[in-house]
Amino acid sequence: MANITKLTEGYIAEHPFVKDCLKKGLINYSSLARQICLDLNLDAKKSFDAVLIACRRFYNKIKSEATIEKKILEILKNSKIEVKNKINAIVLEKNIFFPNLIDIEKEAKKSMETFHIVDGATAITIIVSDEFAVKIKQAFRNKILKESKDLVEVILKSPKQIETTAGVISYLYSLLGENDINVYETLSCWTDTIFLIEEKDLSKVMALLRF
Repeated sequence: MANITKLTEGYIAEHPFVKDCLKKGLINYSSLARQICLDLNLDAKKSFDAVLIACRRFYNKIKSEATIEKKILEILKNSKIEVKNKINAIVLEKNIFFPNLIDIEKEAKKSMETFHIVDGATAITIIVSDEFAVKIKQAFRNKILKESKDLVEVILKSPKQIETTAGVISYLYSLLGENDINVYETLSCWTDTIFLIEEKDLSKVMALLRF
């Protein structure tokens, strides 16, 4: 029984859509138990009842998460959205001459233009407006690994409670992912959460973020 319980809980945890429906009481336990037996290659005749019991017990563990979701939605309802278009994401090799990049950043900030540096382990991503994307490409033309154009920066400005409320970002990622929206980059600064998306997805994202 212990192994069946562990397998069942692991299965549900690895399927966030199933877990979400379970904690909201929208799941038919018998159907779920049969599906778990099928997907995990368990003998339904021997394991069905144990899986069914494990599903019911797991619901009792996670039903309190619905309260957390209410807190998340309250934060999102009180968040404001800012949008900036004509954004580029340029991925550079790690071994660039950094002072040149800093000089361009200073110029962009002085002009009040978008400019973010994401310094990763193997590459550097520059998120920048069209005007300064040209300067980046001129300065580092031989160091460019990838370039994405026609992106939009969606900035979610949230109340301070976002700092101490678990699950806000994962909730947003699930919401966007369920609606087939690809997020190119994500950044955060204190209470601001920044998503980089394709321009074609903007209207859908704006509709989804109307909490």
